Amino acid sequence: MTKHESVHIYADESCLGNQFRKRASPGGAGGMMEVWTGDTWERRDYWISSPDTTNNRMALTSALEGFRHLKRPCSVRFVSDSQYLVKGMREWIRGWKARGWTRKAGPIENLELWKELDRAASRHDVAWVWVRGHDGHPQNEYANDLAVGAAERLDQSDGLVPSGFIEWLEAQRERGRYLDFFEFAPPEA
Repeated sequence: MTKHESVHIYADESCLGNQFRKRASPGGAGGMMEVWTGDTWERRDYWISSPDTTNNRMALTSALEGFRHLKRPCSVRFVSDSQYLVKGMREWIRGWKARGWTRKAGPIENLELWKELDRAASRHDVAWVWVRGHDGHPQNEYANDLAVGAAERLDQSDGLVPSGFIEWLEAQRERGRYLDFFEFAPPEA
């Protein structure tokens, strides 16, 4: 068995205007990928937007976009504050597939995105990790900023781009946040 590269993906979603009826709700999905090089983290960002969408569609899109950038099988630690996404991939999807992509309570919302994500993730060894949103997790908060920015600008990164995480973290620290976060620490064993 070959050893797969270990990748950490922190992803989040945003949907602006969900509270309004009969008007478009622009959304964004963003993420940061981290790979430990042996002495430091190599980080890359991605984001994508949609002019009219939902939070759940953007949560699935944040994962799909992350997996699209992996060119070979990897061990992935995928971190999101979307219970919809994490529970769906850890718990619900097995039952849906066993029942021919159906569920007892009616149609599966966003079925095509779930199927696409299932195919994309199946090449990798994935640990789906849920974190509480807006609860002081710096990488998740950074992914949230990427997603909100994409929704506001309605743009996309067109692939992986050099990460702005360190600069974002420095700006947060000037406001007294994340002072105990060590951004150069190696991954936990």
